[in-house]
Amino acid sequence: MKKIVLTLVAAMAFTLSFAETKSYGADKSAEGNDVSLVNNYDTRFVINCDIRRLAVLLDLDEWQTEVVEASLNSFNNDMRSLSAVRGPQLGYQIHQALKKGAYQMHRVLNEQQFNTYMRLLLLTLRNQMH
Repeated sequence: MKKIVLTLVAAMAFTLSFAETKSYGADKSAEGNDVSLVNNYDTRFVINCDIRRLAVLLDLDEWQTEVVEASLNSFNNDMRSLSAVRGPQLGYQIHQALKKGAYQMHRVLNEQQFNTYMRLLLLTLRNQMH
């Protein structure tokens, strides 16, 4: 099971590292200057989550809900910090953030909850990056 999760995390990291080269369109300001791509990276790395819905879906108790919320906040902070990273380091940094977040969640959730969470997270990341 551990190999499957790590394989999924690695696959997502490689996918995300190649996503940087994708063209997001030429955003132009009113003066005709290019708008910085940093704005695209910022929105691309922001993962919003309704903790109450996640708690219901994963059947979390109160303690788990609090720890999951803190862990998600930490993961979001790690992902937001990646908005400034460019080049080959991006894939590695994303992999590290995903690995850290998965480790924190695995310590709190049981196997079924963790598998459901990872499916949701990877699906969200895949949709967010495309």
